[in-house]
Amino acid sequence: MEPSRRALLTGVSGLAALALSSAPSVAASRTLFSVRSSDGTILAGEAHGDPGAPEILFIHGLRQSRLSWEKQFADPALAGFRLVGFDLRGHGDSDKPAAFDAYSEADRWADDVAAVIAAAKLRRPVLVGWSLGGFVAGAYLRKHGGGRIAGINLVDAVTKLSPELLTEESVSLSQSTTSHDLAERTAATAEFLAACFHRPPTAAEMQRILVVNGMTARAVTEGFVRTETPDLEPVFKAYAGPILLTHGIHDRLVRVTMSERIKAIHANSRLSLFTDSGHSPFYEEPIRYGQELAAFVTTATKS
Repeated sequence: MEPSRRALLTGVSGLAALALSSAPSVAASRTLFSVRSSDGTILAGEAHGDPGAPEILFIHGLRQSRLSWEKQFADPALAGFRLVGFDLRGHGDSDKPAAFDAYSEADRWADDVAAVIAAAKLRRPVLVGWSLGGFVAGAYLRKHGGGRIAGINLVDAVTKLSPELLTEESVSLSQSTTSHDLAERTAATAEFLAACFHRPPTAAEMQRILVVNGMTARAVTEGFVRTETPDLEPVFKAYAGPILLTHGIHDRLVRVTMSERIKAIHANSRLSLFTDSGHSPFYEEPIRYGQELAAFVTTATKS
């Protein structure tokens, strides 16, 4: 091998070793996985923590990814739990089917959750559903039942697609973010992301989240708004386990009324309002959120 080439390869190897040695310790406890859902869609996920600990399955919102839960993955209050997140179909590193029915049929979302539960070998997790993730959690209950679920945390969740429960801004963005005009869709994506926060992330964090938003397939929203299963309130009413409702009072997308309706129809539920948060209380007030989730999961898994 030529000396110059040998030196180059040696230098690259050294840089790689340095990068690995300086990586955050949380990466060492992270296990990446992928799983094929019932229709062939491949989903990307990750798991943190002791497989024998109480389990939490995080389901992110529209145009987001499993990276949404990074503050929870690193939260000391949640260190004693098995934490699992995945990219919904059409998002992040998961497959992005082009057909609208891949997102309009509730059973497909339901089977995705079931596939992740099986792949991560979860025994009886608490489901955390943020925004669209609340709908996905409800879709799972509708098809697979709640017998294997210890509890549910609905975070600013969409449980019924109804104009009076969503804000005017949310309805408008659902149209502009699916525009076939690239310039309009790009601007709307940035507007949607800004609407997700009352207390915005840092500029660097916003840039990274914006990249993730841009990775989402346009067909996701176009298909989802066509769902033939727009109302999952009866499903949550019938669920026998406990429900923690978390909602930011400054939410610009989902009205607090959405959570209040679930509280009114489910006896074993509690509504926790976050006064300094918008649509993303787990991100805007992570310390309080982590403490409340830890307490909820501990109680739910003992019952």
